Amino acid sequence: MSQQSLLLLLADIILFIHVLFVAFVVLGLFAVYAGYFLHWRWVRHRTFRITHLCAIGYVVVQTWLGAICPLTTWEMALRAEAGAATYSGSFIQHWLHSLLYFTAPEWVFILIYTAFGSLVLASWFVVRPIKRSR
Repeated sequence: MSQQSLLLLLADIILFIHVLFVAFVVLGLFAVYAGYFLHWRWVRHRTFRITHLCAIGYVVVQTWLGAICPLTTWEMALRAEAGAATYSGSFIQHWLHSLLYFTAPEWVFILIYTAFGSLVLASWFVVRPIKRSR
């Protein structure tokens, strides 16, 4: 395997991890509210809820600070190092990029992430995590 192929493989792995992170944040909130109505006990698990809240909290703070996600930075650096265009590649890569990266003014992202983070925070009061029993 050439160095260029290895760098592109690592960039694709980071992109995949990024998609999983986004899916966890978005689908996690949906699962919390769906689980409330469907009586799924796992959506009240404290570790899941803390992890979910921290994940969206990180995204919200990062946007308020105007910072770029480190996963995006690492992926693009690997693609540049490999001499590849940052938004071209395999079919799967193209669609994963289309899902994650779109163009809008920065204030739109700040508003969306803050609103979504507020929904996650509100879920702590609407669908209360289960207290640990000993």
